[in-house]
Amino acid sequence: MFKKPATILLFSLVLFFKLNAQPAYELNEGWKCMKASSVKEDGNTISSSNYNIGKWKPATVPGTVLTTMLNNKEVPDPFYGMNNEKIPDIYNVGAAYYTYWFVKDFTETASSTEQVYLKLRGINYSCNVFLNGRQLNKTLHKGMFLSQEYNITSYLNKNGKNRLAVIVYPPDAVGHANGGQGGDGTIARNISHQYVAGWDWIQPIRDRNTGIWDKVLIEKTQQVKIQNTHIVTDVPGIRKVEGAQQPAIIHVSTELYNPTEIAVSGIVSYELGGNTVSEPVTVPAQSTRAVQLKDLLLQNPKLWWPNTYGPQNVYPLNLKFTIGNVLSDVDSSTIGIREITTDWNNVTRSREVAVNGQKIFIKGGNWIISDAMLRFSKERYDAEVRFHHDMNLNLIRIWGGAITERPEFYAACDKYGMLVMQDFWGSGDCNGRWVDPMKKDDQWARRNYPDDHHLFIASAADQIKLIRNHPSLAIWCGGNEITLPQDIFHALKDSLMPLLDGTRWFIDYSNSDSMSYNFLGGNGDGPYGIQDIKTFWGERTFPFNSEVGSVGAGDYTSLKRFLPPENLIPPVYENGKYEVDSVWQYHKYIGYDKTPDAYGGAKDAEDFATKAQLINYDQYRGLIEGFSAHAWEWYTGVIIWKTQNPWTALRGQMYDYYLDPNACLYGLKTAGDPLHIMFNPVDSSVMAVNNTFETHRDMMLQVLLVDMNGKERMVTQAFSEIGPTVVKKYLSIGPALKEAAAKQGVFLVLRLLNLRQQPISDNLYWLPDSTGNYSGLQTLASTDLNVKAIKVNNNQIQLTLNNPADKPVAFFNRVSLINSKTKERILPTFYSDNYISVLPGASKTIMIDCSSMPADAAVEVEGWNTGKHAYKIN
Repeated sequence: MFKKPATILLFSLVLFFKLNAQPAYELNEGWKCMKASSVKEDGNTISSSNYNIGKWKPATVPGTVLTTMLNNKEVPDPFYGMNNEKIPDIYNVGAAYYTYWFVKDFTETASSTEQVYLKLRGINYSCNVFLNGRQLNKTLHKGMFLSQEYNITSYLNKNGKNRLAVIVYPPDAVGHANGGQGGDGTIARNISHQYVAGWDWIQPIRDRNTGIWDKVLIEKTQQVKIQNTHIVTDVPGIRKVEGAQQPAIIHVSTELYNPTEIAVSGIVSYELGGNTVSEPVTVPAQSTRAVQLKDLLLQNPKLWWPNTYGPQNVYPLNLKFTIGNVLSDVDSSTIGIREITTDWNNVTRSREVAVNGQKIFIKGGNWIISDAMLRFSKERYDAEVRFHHDMNLNLIRIWGGAITERPEFYAACDKYGMLVMQDFWGSGDCNGRWVDPMKKDDQWARRNYPDDHHLFIASAADQIKLIRNHPSLAIWCGGNEITLPQDIFHALKDSLMPLLDGTRWFIDYSNSDSMSYNFLGGNGDGPYGIQDIKTFWGERTFPFNSEVGSVGAGDYTSLKRFLPPENLIPPVYENGKYEVDSVWQYHKYIGYDKTPDAYGGAKDAEDFATKAQLINYDQYRGLIEGFSAHAWEWYTGVIIWKTQNPWTALRGQMYDYYLDPNACLYGLKTAGDPLHIMFNPVDSSVMAVNNTFETHRDMMLQVLLVDMNGKERMVTQAFSEIGPTVVKKYLSIGPALKEAAAKQGVFLVLRLLNLRQQPISDNLYWLPDSTGNYSGLQTLASTDLNVKAIKVNNNQIQLTLNNPADKPVAFFNRVSLINSKTKERILPTFYSDNYISVLPGASKTIMIDCSSMPADAAVEVEGWNTGKHAYKIN
């Protein structure tokens, strides 16, 4: 279905992060900075080691000007309360206010055979770079997504003492943050991220993230350097997860760069799975040579699969260039062997994705960025992607108003089995799809954004090469809700993709008909607010909906992290209108309408947040269940808007900015089980979805009703089966359910058990009374859980919750790992399940995982009718 890639060198300023014989290292400490307007000297002078920077301020690199100011306590935390309003906006104070010099002293030398390179993986927005009194770049470097690489061998001081100085200028068009989506839209004239001018889920970033925002690296090689390696894996046929595999084909190409004045001969080689592939190569002087190695037929490969479908097997691949017995350079990658294809589904009228020949029902989440101020780390990426894994999702879409995500993000996705849909940099809001009175320019002008199309194309080629070897990268997307200008669009689709990454699906834009045929009219995605659960099940929407979502406020502990005490006031909704505190509004609260009223309304902010979690769980369980119920009939996939927050917003999150999960996450987790039993609220039927490749037989299907006193009634149980990759309806329970729920509501328990009577799927619903209210929950009697927490190892705790037999259901228990002294939650912590309900006489066991668990940790359990208690860990 896809053409095989050809590798060519399009641009000379290309970065590919790698480990070498002498590993690359970061310049990430000891930086100094000063506002450029306060410095009279030029870059040649400043980068000389005898220039005095003793009075310069500490700088955060990688980081932004605003991050440095925050760390130096020059501005308040813009994520708390209304603090962001206390920070000058670049549109009002001018670009010079956030134009800064950054200086770093470092030690490095080069022998007669060594070459040393400086790599700047990302600067926003333009810069000049100086080293030891000389300028490295010939012209002003521009573009947030165009990396830089310089051979600095001849620039190094012989004594090894070197100084790097970079002056960083803000985006050319900083945009007016006037409250529109992307402000007045002119931020999109740059090749950069657009959300920094504000959106409906974030306030503007005052410096527009000006700074050296990505890694600065020093790399040392011998005469020849390996660059732009491209690894492609073919997995022909339809594969199973278990058992022996037919061979896979590994294609490896690379470029060898020789900056010296003489030709260099050597061997380029790699080892994989006990096999060695090598090729003798001569690289002419001062040139780059492209090399296509012989294909490797790898026997019985261990395959990489998306989350919930199979394991994420990976292989190390160390590509080396040796000159005689000297290792000149090594490019170390971690690869996953898989093949991703797509086909048009004529039933749904959308594309469907297959991995290793098996079709995958896409359950995805929209991702903006890990941190709105670009404070990235490998650890934070790992935690956030792990949360998405725990949601039982299998895809993350990187929204087009943000960035090309970093290799560290993709490494986490490789690890956790998350396919990635990567947008390029454009949005319907800023780039002219709609009439918008908030925008400075009309649609015709905005349709031609950004200003520099050649820079966009060069940046796209750079970023493609940066991340294309990651098995998790599945889909490229031309932009959010709109195509890019025609010359950029055709350069991407018709030239860059076939040449640089011809094995991946390229979508014209995020809700294009080529992905998901819009037979309903309107925008082609959404809705975004609170929904009747039946809507998810009964009303057909777009067949591969790239943005659909609901609410997402955190619990009270989360709210207190960024809302001042005087603003902890619950929103009120009456007669179709809201009364919402101004700080809640500033943090982009999206309303729950009247849904809390069914639980008795909100007495205060804490009560509101508690009841919001019930709604969160129900909304997102219902969303995924509703779409799954119509898999391959109405839908080939769904992507939730959105699953994470890079700022302290009161919407669109399964965990908060501080990495504390809420009930949305566990509603998704339940609904996304590979084999899942569920209740259809439209026709009161019991159904199951099997998102595995195997038939499941001899499953005991159980349907129980439990009243508010804890009395159980078995509606039915029967041995059942379900085929692979299918949805199946079993029976209707309407009459029994209606009778049981009429007065107070009822708990509905659905189970699938194996022959050892162990649960395969377990799903508990709380259903309202005949008036639509949860009257029984409002008067639910209390129960005392018996809780045991046992430390399994340094990172893990086994927690068991037992509910006495003569009590009601122990309902909706939030488990938290806390510091026993401060009572603060320890973040991030991962739970195999949470917001847990335990039937009378039953128990539930979960695992708690935390890599930073202190010696004085404890487990806190707080439930709807169980109180709040802390437990010692044994």
